[in-house]
This record gives sequence, structure tokens and C-alpha cells, in this order.
Amino acid sequence: MSLEFFNTMERRVVPFQSIRPGKVGMYTCGPTVYNYAHIGNFRAYMFEDLLRRTLEYFGYKVHQVMNLTDVDDKTIRDSRAAGLPLREFTAKYKQAFFEDLKTLNIEPAEVYPAATDHIPQMIRLISILMEKGYAYQAEDRSIYFSIDKFPDYGKLARIDRENQRSGVRIKNDEYAKDSVADFALWKAWDELDGDVAWDSPWGKGRPGWHIECSAMSSEYLGDAFDIHTGGIDNMFPHHEDEIAQSEAATGKKWVNYWLHCAHLMVNGEKMSKSLGNFYTLRDLLKMGWKGREIRWVLIGAHYRKKLNFTLDAIGQARETLTRFDEFFDRMRAVTKEGECSEAEQVVASAAAAFSAAIAEDLNISEALAAMFELLRTGNKLADSGELTKSGAERILAAFRKFDTVIGALEVDAVRTAEFPPEVVALAEERKAARKAKNFAESDRLRAEIGKLGFVVEDQPGNEYRLKKA
Repeated sequence: MSLEFFNTMERRVVPFQSIRPGKVGMYTCGPTVYNYAHIGNFRAYMFEDLLRRTLEYFGYKVHQVMNLTDVDDKTIRDSRAAGLPLREFTAKYKQAFFEDLKTLNIEPAEVYPAATDHIPQMIRLISILMEKGYAYQAEDRSIYFSIDKFPDYGKLARIDRENQRSGVRIKNDEYAKDSVADFALWKAWDELDGDVAWDSPWGKGRPGWHIECSAMSSEYLGDAFDIHTGGIDNMFPHHEDEIAQSEAATGKKWVNYWLHCAHLMVNGEKMSKSLGNFYTLRDLLKMGWKGREIRWVLIGAHYRKKLNFTLDAIGQARETLTRFDEFFDRMRAVTKEGECSEAEQVVASAAAAFSAAIAEDLNISEALAAMFELLRTGNKLADSGELTKSGAERILAAFRKFDTVIGALEVDAVRTAEFPPEVVALAEERKAARKAKNFAESDRLRAEIGKLGFVVEDQPGNEYRLKKA
């Protein structure tokens, strides 16, 4: 089955073909480590994780590079405000970022290059651009890229150069979309930088934001690679500037496939601290939500559609995942011997539907629909008494395979420990009473469990399953 992705450069869904058979080089824009990442950031990282897992699902070996921007306007501004050296200030947020990735079960990239560890590579790339005439030193001593020297500038964002304000220079890392301007590759030191500076052929200074990604992607993926991803807000100016400086330096096409995810909204509005709808992952964990519940919400909408994040949606995710948990417990409890051809058929159908969906530009809604259909038919087979142990194991195996992409199901997790000890103790007493055929005591213990807010359901072989009432 062939994979298809919406290539932003072409504005259409196209077949995917990697440069090297069976291998994918992928660059994903990582965090600027000046604060804790918020859920809007994690919408992008979750999309990139889904993409990575899908490529692996179809047998590709992925070499992913995710940068850590630890020197830019924001990191310098906030480290100075905190009275801390830049490296010490950003170290806290780098560690927090990796902790958050683990909480959300995001697969680690192969390389996490930090910008401050790759200054020589950036200086070398800027030197090439200077030698080729694409860059120049201005009167403020900073080095700028001349967009007029690169005729293809604007091809990703589809910028109408003639109707945009040009002929100006932008030293800031981020700038308005109406400013098609020469951008800084190397920023000459000034007093706002404090002690953040490196020596270069053009004087003391530091790199601009855009040059960081070009230099680090080249270092770990070469001059041309398969996929570059990020949020739609990074398309211009960041990704446009990356293309210009990378292709100007090498004379080659830099990236074959550009994939961008849409914005995250909260309660139907743009996330903002002033609106009280701004959440970091840590904020949500303090409320009692779990990483896999948040993950379920963040992958629930197609990556090219806006995702509306609400606390109600996390509650619904909890209910849905509990439903899957109970289903997996039920499948494990099946003891009937023999084959079940119908289980084999429904698993094959679900697997085909799931694979077709995610192969089609990560169609997550159809992939989830295939999972829900298998859950429904699995329960139906169990209700009828037709399901055998081997059939149930096939169903569980299918969900394990699905979860290599979804990453939230925890098919084989043992969940008894999640219940209060007194409830588990009563359930065990009831199990013993049932074994002794003391049904009056069994009924009494069931009622006691009910008073505590839980339900005990009998399973084959004198086993039981607990769940909240």
C-alpha cells in the first residue's frame, strides 16, 4: 500500500517516495526553550509523532532530527530577566520538554541538536552564502540574506512579491507577514544580548533563528532530505527563509515534502493567557488528567484541520479509553478453545481499513473508525459465545499493531491497581465466596462494592472485572 501526503509546496496530495528506499530523513521544528511548551506546541509535535509512527508502520526506517532553539530573541530576553546564564536558563526547559514528550508517549527523535552546539556549522553556511553573493554585511555590522538574489523566494508560502513591502531589512527573528525583507543570518552583538555572543569572521555576534535549522538539518540529514514539518504558522517567514538560504548555498532542491499542521483552538478561541484558556501539559496533569487522555484529544482531528481543545473533550477521551480498557480485559478473559474464523475475518477487515486510512494523508478519523468497528464486532462475538481464546488473541494483536500508530491504548496494561485497595479486597472476598458457592455472601459483597461506587462483573473461570459505577 502506497503512502500519500499533502505536500504544502504543491498544495495537493501526492504519492510519497523516499530518496533512499526504505529510509526517511525527516526534520521537525522543535521548541524554543524559554518556557514550558503549551498544548498548541504539542498539537504540532503530536502530528509529527503520528507521521513518524505511520512511516514506521509501513516499514520505513525513520531518521528524525528535531532542533532545540536555545538562542534567539526570546531565550536571551528571558534569561536576562531571570538573571541566569543562557545555558543554565534553557537547560530547565529542555529537561521539561523531554519529560513532556515521555508523558505524551511521543517517540524520541534520533537527534535533538541544540543551536548553541552548532555555531561553527552556521558560520560555515553563512560564509558560503557570502562567497556566492547571496548575503552581505550591512551598516549595522549584521549579515543579511538578499531575497532579491534568490528568484524563487516565496514559492512555499505563495507570496506575491510585487504587492508586498520589500527593500527593508529585518533583524528580529520573527516578523510580520507583510514584510518580505532581507533577513538576518548573523546578528552583530549589542547591549541587549548581554554575554551571549560568539566570534565570527564578521565580528562578535550570534546567529539568526532561520539559519539554525538550515545548518543543523544539513549536518544530520545532508543537503537534501525527504520531509520537513511544522505548524502552519512556521511556513512564513521561517520555512520560506530556510528554503532560500539552503538552496542558495547548495544549488539543490532542499526538501521533497513539506507537511504543515493547522492551529489548535481552545474552547473555540485562540489560546491566550488573557482569555484564561492557556494550558501547558503540566497544567492539565495537575488537574488530574493523564498523558494518554490528552494524547487522544490531540490526535483526534486531521492534522490539516483546526483542532478545538476543551476539557470536556479530555473527559470524553477518558470514557473512550476506559471503554477500550474494559474491552481488552474482556478479550483476555475469553477461555473457549478452538478456532474462530469470524474473528479472523473481522480482524483482517479492520486492519485493511486502518492501513488504508492512515496511508491516505494520515486520515485519523477513518483509522479510529476501523478501531471502533473492531471493538463493536469483538463484543458482539463475545456476547454470542462464538469467540474463542485464539480469536480474542487475534483481536488483541490487531489492537497492539494499531497502537504502534495511536500510542494511547495500552492494550496489555494491568489496571487492577488503579482501584482503591478496599474495593479490590472486597472483590477478592467475593471471588472466594463464589468459589465456595456462598451466593448470599457474594451478593452482600457485591452490594458493599456498589456502595463504594464500583461495579463488579463476573467473568469466565470465576474471574471478575471492576469498573466505576
